[in-house]
Amino acid sequence: MSLITKNLVYIALGLSICSLVQADNSVRNKEIADRFASCDKNRDGKLTKQEAKGCMPRVYDHFSDIDTDNKGYLTVAQIQALASR
Repeated sequence: MSLITKNLVYIALGLSICSLVQADNSVRNKEIADRFASCDKNRDGKLTKQEAKGCMPRVYDHFSDIDTDNKGYLTVAQIQALASR
């Protein structure tokens, strides 16, 4: 196999892996958004600690760590950002 062919194989493999990771992130973000929507009982786009309590236990357990601005609520974007770390 020539050097050019090997490099093209490596590039294709790298792009495939990046696509899989991006697809996994999209799936994860959709799952988070769906779960968030079911927990957000008053549908205001804000998840309070009380709303998270029975619905998103890990978010509830770490609520104050995630709510860095001390607003008393979380957005779906905050939870998705934390999950992508």
